[in-house]
Amino acid sequence: MELCVISSINPFHSSSTRRLFQSDSLFLSRDGCSLLRFNGRLLKKPIKPLELSCAAKKIGSGGGGVRRSAASTKAAPAVEPSVKEDKLPAELQVKEIPAPNSSVKLSVEVPAVVCEDCYQRVLTEFMKMAKVPGFRPGKRVPENIIVGFVGRPYVLRATVESILKRTLPHAMESVTGKALKDSIQIVSSFPEMEKAYSQLKTLSYEVVVDVVPELKWNPENGYKDMKVVVELGDEIDAKKACERQLRQKYKSLGALKIVTDRGLEVGDLAVIDISATTIDEDGSTGEAIPDAESKGFHFDTEEGNRLLPGFLDSILGIKAGESKSFSLVFPESWKQETLRGQRAQFTVDCKELFYRDLPTLDDSLADKLLPGCTTLKEVEETLTKRCQEMEEEAKEQATDNAILEQIRKMVEVEIPQSLFEEQGRQFYGARLLEIQGNMKLTEDQLASLSSQKSVNEFLETQRESITNIIKQNLAVGDIFKRENLEFSTDELVKEVENSVTEFKKHKQEYDEERVKDQVQEILEGAKVLEWLKERAEIQYIIR
Repeated sequence: MELCVISSINPFHSSSTRRLFQSDSLFLSRDGCSLLRFNGRLLKKPIKPLELSCAAKKIGSGGGGVRRSAASTKAAPAVEPSVKEDKLPAELQVKEIPAPNSSVKLSVEVPAVVCEDCYQRVLTEFMKMAKVPGFRPGKRVPENIIVGFVGRPYVLRATVESILKRTLPHAMESVTGKALKDSIQIVSSFPEMEKAYSQLKTLSYEVVVDVVPELKWNPENGYKDMKVVVELGDEIDAKKACERQLRQKYKSLGALKIVTDRGLEVGDLAVIDISATTIDEDGSTGEAIPDAESKGFHFDTEEGNRLLPGFLDSILGIKAGESKSFSLVFPESWKQETLRGQRAQFTVDCKELFYRDLPTLDDSLADKLLPGCTTLKEVEETLTKRCQEMEEEAKEQATDNAILEQIRKMVEVEIPQSLFEEQGRQFYGARLLEIQGNMKLTEDQLASLSSQKSVNEFLETQRESITNIIKQNLAVGDIFKRENLEFSTDELVKEVENSVTEFKKHKQEYDEERVKDQVQEILEGAKVLEWLKERAEIQYIIR
């Protein structure tokens, strides 16, 4: 890891020394993103959307359901040659202490001789840059004069920062090969380090770095002979889906007309307001249920089975301008867990009521139902083929999801904070990209959504989901290594090229190395899912 430093403190007495110090204080990575800060964790990178092209997404869905982002568990590279060549006058004393969440604390003691060497280097740099009256630039200036000219506090601070810059890469050698990239955090207080150095002429500091997490399988090798139950909704059934699509297309050709002489019947469309409250055990009215309430809801009675059981039957016969109140119980299979088994009182106000005036369904409507078709039979055959393909894709995706969920439950692992933050930021970037695609955001809106506050709120509210996906990804990666799975270089090169082409086509910035890492992880995921499905006992049930 190559480090440079940039200053953020007050200016010096001269413009030249000010420029020097402004290139010598806050640690940066080679790509210019901040790596460190004192007394607090730093989110390293700016918000960026997932670097996934359409081609890469296709791999993820076609070969499985794995969505592995650029948040990687790859260890940082070995210490670079430039660091190894910078021999210190004495060895550092580094004590490695395990810390929570797959991290390690390094307690570093810098000998006085190393501190003195750094101090002399700082003075030499000041002499090169400072325009000290009575001395030519670059010439040796007595220590007391250069220190007095620059200011002792600034020299002290520059020296401490120089010590950190020079010794930190050497201190990190003990975790080479297992430290996660961009996860270094100096936890020692900078003012305390300044004070200690000024008094003792030595320096001690502590660094926390995340390391590649270790997975524990429970049971060991349990993924090799899994029994997986995949629940499928009847909505993916090709025959039923085809019938629904044909019916929807047919209804779109009809005209809506106002119902004037009767109440609601199946087949009508009603505009309704819905309010709902819980019913307590003693029968009294409880709290409102916001998720069950709606204003101006367009209720298609042919889709009534998708709502709460009993809802449609309870409002049949209602007329425009009328209200109906009734109680229902949310089933135990209801998506929102807090409402399962809850008894609730509903009030429905019918605002408007319409029926559909539909044309005769014959071959003359074929091209309107599906452009290019000439007969109803051709329409049905085309829709059936599409729905069968969709059914297979949905079945495969459901299978992949069930397998991933099962292996997630088998692994025990501590998630490094830097990995959690990086993965969460990738998801948030993807969400921003989706929002921007659906609606044009103003600069103020985009700035607000990109703020640190918005990101942190997302990370907190989505903590469980982010953690689960990281566990899935770690499990997939571990299986890939354990079973010595592989994919061809040609596959990787081809998909990286496809991804880069997509970025260029849409004039989007990209980091080819990150794209390569991400495509590689997606290919790994596809291979693992293929391997698992070949060995798993899979049972399909219809909900």
